[in-house]
Amino acid sequence: MSERVGNVSRTRYEQLVTEARQLVAQVAKAQFALGDKALEIEPMRPVGGSVAKGTDDLFTVEESLQMFADDIGVALSTVMDWRWVSSRWPAGEREDGVSHTVHKILASIPDEAERWVAIKDAPFNSRSGKRQWTSDGAKRLVGQQVDRPVTVQEKVRAVRDLTRDDEVAVKVTASLLSRPETAASLPAADRVRVVQELTRDDEVASSVTSQLLQRPRVARQAMRNDDTRFTVNRAQFDNSEETREKIRDRVPAVREIEHTIEYLDLVGSCHQYVATLGRLVPRMRDQEFTEDERETIRRGIAKVRGAADWLEAAIDTGQFTLDEQLAQLLKGD
Repeated sequence: MSERVGNVSRTRYEQLVTEARQLVAQVAKAQFALGDKALEIEPMRPVGGSVAKGTDDLFTVEESLQMFADDIGVALSTVMDWRWVSSRWPAGEREDGVSHTVHKILASIPDEAERWVAIKDAPFNSRSGKRQWTSDGAKRLVGQQVDRPVTVQEKVRAVRDLTRDDEVAVKVTASLLSRPETAASLPAADRVRVVQELTRDDEVASSVTSQLLQRPRVARQAMRNDDTRFTVNRAQFDNSEETREKIRDRVPAVREIEHTIEYLDLVGSCHQYVATLGRLVPRMRDQEFTEDERETIRRGIAKVRGAADWLEAAIDTGQFTLDEQLAQLLKGD
């Protein structure tokens, strides 16, 4: 243990503490006495209570106590506190040697009997090694926020109270998440939730996703998910289509080239289909098909016929939209 406390020796410090306790006891008696006087001027009344009709009282409770506060040179709030604490601690229940501050904190205990017992059971002070009241000890008992948080729960509560302001919360969150060991200690589910909240903005999400997919292991694991893979493939197709549209707008000749390519594809598809049938059908001579096989081929022919009719109608009318009924036919529904 250090031999000095502040600017004084340990021995002198103990002397000062003893003297200060005597002064605190005197102050407590004075505060209770002042509270008793305020209580005599204006006794406590039930919530919503008022002065009985027919009296000659000219002042409200606040006006009377304001006058008293002004006459003794203190704030009205101070007088109100003294009065309330005195009302919660009758003279016979006040504990000698316990500060008025502790009495005030414990005054919030609703049950009188519990209040009387509580003040006689001082908590253990690990620093001094004695059972004694401190303001934080009293606050812990009644569930108030302590001035010097010790436990994790108390520290969390203090941080929560200090970060009620959004601007403060943003800065604190950024600072905490910039500490790798802190972020790593969070459960995976909590980290995922944090990332989801931080990437609600599409621009942020795009930047983060781009960086993540540049990590080979992450990209491989992500692509194992069917939904993710489909979404990525769809995005690639959309990007390619968007690029093609830009090229078409800038270079009109591209549309003519694409038309020629697609025209040749259509003609080639028709030719390939006819050629394939011309090669396969003659081979079927002397072959016998089951009823299921014949039915399957008929369904295929119906699809081919429907697709051919659609192509012919599209060329004749210029309507290239695939209607719902034809779409179901081609899918085999």
